[in-house]
Amino acid sequence: ICVGVLPRTACILRIIALCILLSHAAAYFGLTGREPLVFLPGPFSNDAPTGKAHLKQCEQMTLTRRQKRLCRREPGLAETLRESVRLSLLECRYQFRNERWNCSLDGRGSLLKKAFKETAFLLAVSSAALTHALAKACSSGRMERCTCDDSPGIQHREAWQWGVCGDNLKYSTKFLKKFLGQKRVSKDLRAQMEAHNINVGTRAVKSGLKTTCKCHGVSGSCAVRTCWKQLSPFHDTGRLLKYRYDTAVKVLSVTNAATGETELAGPRRHSQSPRTTDLVYLEDSPSFCRPSRYSPGTGGRSCAKDTSCQSLCCGRGYNTAMHLTSLSCHCQVRWCCHVECQTCVREEERYTCKNA
Repeated sequence: ICVGVLPRTACILRIIALCILLSHAAAYFGLTGREPLVFLPGPFSNDAPTGKAHLKQCEQMTLTRRQKRLCRREPGLAETLRESVRLSLLECRYQFRNERWNCSLDGRGSLLKKAFKETAFLLAVSSAALTHALAKACSSGRMERCTCDDSPGIQHREAWQWGVCGDNLKYSTKFLKKFLGQKRVSKDLRAQMEAHNINVGTRAVKSGLKTTCKCHGVSGSCAVRTCWKQLSPFHDTGRLLKYRYDTAVKVLSVTNAATGETELAGPRRHSQSPRTTDLVYLEDSPSFCRPSRYSPGTGGRSCAKDTSCQSLCCGRGYNTAMHLTSLSCHCQVRWCCHVECQTCVREEERYTCKNA
């Protein structure tokens, strides 16, 4: 059972933070590792489900009763949730590919019960992925209750023609709050930390919203411009959140003398509250070097001899093995449109961290 004052927000976000069990043809959703994972079959599709298919998908997810009602009323939402899982998992794995903790699924449940920097990142990237996926689903027509963004908010709006479907971040953010059931944060420090990191993820997506334009007119005079709102690739958002992870702030709870309410503050006395863009955490992370309930350790992990082996292998050293790799070589173009290549074999050194 999820605990805290933000159970719904934290739980649904951890659906995507913990979830994130993907195979070649399946995705899983689950709540924080404290509840059983529920199988959600099938890969993501660009087409919204038809008939009663989306109703079945909604029932297969571990959602609150209110969230299931919203899911049933919104064809395409189940697919969008699954797409957000894919985005968050792939981006997390990419950003931490050379780190001791590499977004491994092993130990994910135990890790999410803590308040490490890694927990903060998982909540933020999950929130960001859901925000991004919802906005994209609107602009691509996969959700029936929203369409393109039509509120550019640009001066001299009459001079612009919005001829391309823009990503509807406005609807995405509004729907996300409704779906997560975000409410007033209480005095609970863990709940405040989770709410803060969830908002960091949403803000990271918003920071990547750009106005893209194309010119039309005689000889490129740009007499008329067609413009639309477009989100940055999610990889850009992931890179920003990784930077926030690297500069995350350890916080504690203090009482505001003026209001009497508890607030997050930095570890130093009289320290200011963390910025709205800072990821925050409460507990120092383990080393992740050896197997534990939080990760499988780094033994057997591939590394780069000159750049990552020393840190990744935690000083245990690394094994070197020779591998033969086949590749195309000595390619020639034959008239007119045919390329012929030979197959060459190259010997490569590969390095893996020692287990002990």
